[in-house]
Amino acid sequence: MSVKKRGLGKGLSALISDEVIIDNKKQHKEIIENIDIKLVNPNENQPRKEFGEEALLDLTNSIKIHGLIQPIIVRKVKDKYEIIAGERRWRASKAAGLKEIPCIIKDVDEEVSAKFALIENIQREDLNPIEEAIAYKQLMKKYHLTQEEVASQVGKSRSYIANTLRLLNLENKIIEHISKGELTSGHGKALLGIKDKKKQLLVAEEIIKNNLNVRDVESIANKKKDFTRKSIISNKDPNIINLEEELMERLGTKVNLTEGDKKGKIEIEYYGYEDLERIIDILTK
Repeated sequence: MSVKKRGLGKGLSALISDEVIIDNKKQHKEIIENIDIKLVNPNENQPRKEFGEEALLDLTNSIKIHGLIQPIIVRKVKDKYEIIAGERRWRASKAAGLKEIPCIIKDVDEEVSAKFALIENIQREDLNPIEEAIAYKQLMKKYHLTQEEVASQVGKSRSYIANTLRLLNLENKIIEHISKGELTSGHGKALLGIKDKKKQLLVAEEIIKNNLNVRDVESIANKKKDFTRKSIISNKDPNIINLEEELMERLGTKVNLTEGDKKGKIEIEYYGYEDLERIIDILTK
């Protein structure tokens, strides 16, 4: 079976054209304008909510010394401008005391702007799993999109979108832990296997307290083990377990490493052709 490698969905350029037709010929058009920073407003559809104070301070200090090198992307809304991409740079520029900010102005509607903001953040890996899930949910609800349509736009498999959205079914406290990076999305997906909400929360607290890995949580969800670290005994080399964890986090699916005397085996689970294509994309980057 041959699998065609694909890029990130239709890409940003497919959503927002940077070409203009002159004398029946396509020509590149990208004009940067310095706009009064007071006329620029954040995008309410911005999926990223956490910007990191230390990183923002570093960028602010850099802008004070070197200015803003990379312009932000905006669209005109009445007599002001709404940010499509670059809110972090805008925040740092304001903190640095800039009066004007370099902008690329795009003529797009609200829906395209929202999609662009999501894709830009995904490409930069700026979103935590909960911000990403909320953004997918908002796109689907506000613009009446299916999971397949969202997947096509952001270059993910439908199963990836579905699994990410499922994180929002967790207890609010667990969602908060994932947002803060205290739990991984892998932990969250494993916790969904525990139907009892009270036990789900207890296990989440035990994960943080005792540094349980995803496989531990899956065993608890399958009722094979209790939820304390002491009761979890594995004959597998801890280094192999850590490597499995890294691979599962990277690939977004279950990975099992089996050691032999002279050779070993890697098992990677996938759920349908689209999920296989997604995994191959990751492995071949």
